Amino acid sequence: MAAKIKRNDQVQVTAGKDRGRRGQVRTVLPEAGRAVVTGINMIKKHQRSTGPQQPGGIIEREAPISLANLAVICASCGEAARVGFRLLEDGRKVRFCKKCNEAID
Repeated sequence: MAAKIKRNDQVQVTAGKDRGRRGQVRTVLPEAGRAVVTGINMIKKHQRSTGPQQPGGIIEREAPISLANLAVICASCGEAARVGFRLLEDGRKVRFCKKCNEAID
């Protein structure tokens, strides 16, 4: 199955506590159906000290969020849009915005 959301895409959260917020995809976990987005779905983790270079304490980091709760932001229209796929004349398969019909890749 082709990936509708890829690394470095700008996305908008469509559901959950961060609904409406935007961020950049740092990592995609396709086997889990989740992605890590910068500044989204922040959790507090109690971290034990692992030596002089890594102090202990409560750290904040991003947790993976479901791909179903993310929408790609189209670069040309600037809105969160659904993604489709099409084949170009040269045989390449590209993603396109279903709102403005422009290629995303």
